[in-house]
Amino acid sequence: MPDLSTHAYGTHRAWEILPGALVWGTLLAALVLSVWAPTVAIVLIIIFDLGWLFRVVYFVIHLFAAWREYGRVTNVDWQAKLATVPGADRVRHLIFLPTYKEDWDIVRDTLSSLAAAKFPSKRMFIVLAGEGRDAERFHKVAERAEREFGKVFGHIFVTEHPAGLPDEIPGKGSNLNWAGNAVAKLLADAEPDLADEDVVVSAFDVDTIAHPQYFAHLAYLYATAPNPTRTSFQPVALFSNNIWSSPAPVRIAAFGTTFWLLGELARPERLWTFSSHSMPWKMLKDVGFWQKDIVSEDSRIFLQAFLHYHGDYRVTPVFLPVSMDTVTGKTYVEALVALYKQQRRWAWGVEHLPVMIEAFKADPKISRARKAWYVFNHIEGMYTWATAPLLIFLLGWLPLRFATGQGSALVQAAPFTLEVIMRLSMAGVFVSAGLSLALLPPRPKKTPSHRWATMFLQWLLLPVTFAVFGAFPAIDAQTRMMLGKYLGFDVTKKSRAS
Repeated sequence: MPDLSTHAYGTHRAWEILPGALVWGTLLAALVLSVWAPTVAIVLIIIFDLGWLFRVVYFVIHLFAAWREYGRVTNVDWQAKLATVPGADRVRHLIFLPTYKEDWDIVRDTLSSLAAAKFPSKRMFIVLAGEGRDAERFHKVAERAEREFGKVFGHIFVTEHPAGLPDEIPGKGSNLNWAGNAVAKLLADAEPDLADEDVVVSAFDVDTIAHPQYFAHLAYLYATAPNPTRTSFQPVALFSNNIWSSPAPVRIAAFGTTFWLLGELARPERLWTFSSHSMPWKMLKDVGFWQKDIVSEDSRIFLQAFLHYHGDYRVTPVFLPVSMDTVTGKTYVEALVALYKQQRRWAWGVEHLPVMIEAFKADPKISRARKAWYVFNHIEGMYTWATAPLLIFLLGWLPLRFATGQGSALVQAAPFTLEVIMRLSMAGVFVSAGLSLALLPPRPKKTPSHRWATMFLQWLLLPVTFAVFGAFPAIDAQTRMMLGKYLGFDVTKKSRAS
């Protein structure tokens, strides 16, 4: 495995600059061409919008494929199927729950959902991974967890990540790194006969509520995989625990993330791990656990495994949901600020590009075609995230203002052409609106019934939300990377309404 410590921030500036340079070059070119060569700009915008329409159609097709599989998987008794697999009774689940300043009610709800899973709870081992920066609160939470759930699960391991360790970015990745190393010793002592190959790890946000059949299905996939230690497992990520009390832009962003991931699950050749997911214990030990000096640990752990095994690693889709909280705040504005910071943190996944390119250059065992595929997908995804909303909804219409008076057939037909393309592209919005209603949890009793209409009509805000909480944080992240202003870890505030 390449030594990823040699790829620290600032060591490969050309690759750090590239994504931001592409984005800003595109936006500036759109402005300049709109003023000085509007006809050229119109042609390019039409080509771009046609490409976007193709992406929407492609996305809808894969979204429906994923939705069909989602419906099939949720209707299977996976515990019964698991019982038919020879040796499946050896599988144990090791569930990491990193926590920082979350109250007991959040942790309790998660532990209760794990205890209610349709899988033997004694074969589930819980890791409460706290922070020394939050020691007083964490000790109280850990004591209550042991008191109320100590006899429910096979083990509850408690770790505390010290504050101020060198060569770390304080956050989830460094916490998990500490917890992983600590639990490796604790688990070996508690279960000396347990093979690494029989342990599946789930790294969950502490507010994660897994589908009751998630762990049975996960164990089935792991036990029947051709090479189970060479694959991670990505479930459907919902952000709906508190969705009924969230502001409309937060809800749209939450469902948008879910639908993007659903589309990716239908294309496993593109899939990286994201948010709460699962992976082999053996792989984690092989790669030295999560990196402690990066922000995007949920996707970096996939890259670590991919590089360690010279490309012989993949992600298996899990068409069952795990649900987390949306971002929140004491006020409407505070919630929107938290949403922006969350989206920027996710967009900071651009930090993987320099590492990936440099590691690929040094590894002849991975084919050139596969290297090119991964690099292209990463750059294209980050580029589109930052540019598409602005080019479609704002800059795409700018050259029409400067082309006024030009009598060419192209200029005259451009408004109609762009309008038709946009109307056709709106199909993705209506599909998303319909599916979002199907994914909603039960409406709380205190929530008025007319909120159902709001849940549908909120999608009219998509263009604004797409830009303000999509393009802007992505541009922010890539610009910071380009300028060497590296991002730290922003903790997402969690609040659970009963």
